[in-house]
Formats: sequence, C-alpha cells, structure tokens
Amino acid sequence: MGVNISYDDAMSYVNYYLNGDYQAVIRMSEEMTPPTSAYLLNLVISAVLYIFGAGFLIFIFNTVKNAGAVYGNLLDGFGLAGKLILLALVQVVFVFLWSLLFVIPGIIATYRYRMAKFILIDNPDMGVMDCIRASKQMMKGHKWECFVLELSFIGWQLLAGLPYIGYAVMIWTAPYINTTMVLYYMALAGKPVIVAPAAQPPYSM
Repeated sequence: MGVNISYDDAMSYVNYYLNGDYQAVIRMSEEMTPPTSAYLLNLVISAVLYIFGAGFLIFIFNTVKNAGAVYGNLLDGFGLAGKLILLALVQVVFVFLWSLLFVIPGIIATYRYRMAKFILIDNPDMGVMDCIRASKQMMKGHKWECFVLELSFIGWQLLAGLPYIGYAVMIWTAPYINTTMVLYYMALAGKPVIVAPAAQPPYSM
C-alpha cells in the first residue's frame, strides 16, 4: 500500500515545512486522508523533512554568526529531534485550539509562536514551553510585521509550487526565505549579525 501523493502535492508539502506553515501542512494532511500505514509513513517522512529543515536553519545561524558553518550542520537537527518534534506538536495543538474560536485567533496564534523554533535552535538548552513563552514575548507588537514580511514571499512560494520548475525555484527560495527569517529573528532578539569576509565554501563535514 503506497502513498499516493502527486508531484505538486509533494513540492507544496516540502515548501510548507521549510517555511514553517503548519496550518497548510495540517490542511494538506486532512485533504489527502491516506490509509493508516500510508499516513504513518507520511508522518515519518514529514518529521525527517522537518528535522532536516532545522539543520538547514542551524547552518544559516552559524553562517550569520560567523560560527564556522559547515554542510554537516544539515544533520545537526537530529541532535534536537525530540525537542523539535515536541515543539511542533505543541504549536499545532495551540494553533488548533485557538482556531476553534475563529480563523483569526488561529492566525494570530501562529504568529505568536512563530519564533519558537528559531529560539530553540539558537538556545538548544531551553525547554519547549520556555521557547513558546519566549516567542510570545518576542512577538508582542511584531505579529503584523512578521505577517507582512512573510506575505512578501508569496510570489516565490507560488513559483515553487509549479510543476517541473518548482524544485529548481525552491533551491533558491528556501535559502532566501529562511535566511531572511533568521535575520529577522536576530533583529528581534537584538543579536549582532557578523558579516564575514569572502571565504572558501564550507566543504568539510
């Protein structure tokens, strides 16, 4: 029994996960409603993609901090796998509960917790609920600002969802969007960004 997911759906799924659009991920999962075994396989694949996405963010963090980014950072997310998955589950539950009231509270909740993953990656010793609380504090007065920032990416995200060319577009848009969000987090956190001189690509693992 296989997972019946089209190319377009797969591209959209990866794009949503890379950009932290959990509501879209939930919606797609509900629309596909696969058999139990396929659903479990889909969850495993989604978790692995999510963790790889966190590793990508670690690489970006190390780059903007001039902390010696290497391609091996892409696997570093697995060291935080438990906390990352628990954090994602807590966010999904909180957003879902707020969405029961109305759509708008759910959207507000999404942006209230938007920086939680960035906080965890930047502070791996913090607990999941501490990251949630820190994100709530950090996003006070910045939720609309963050919404507008992410809205500016919509054209690229639509291109990334196109058949055939979407994957090629995503190779450029994923680093662009994620780097922008890391820099936005750094600005909110009041942390300096170190611009390093040109160097050789980080080929070492």
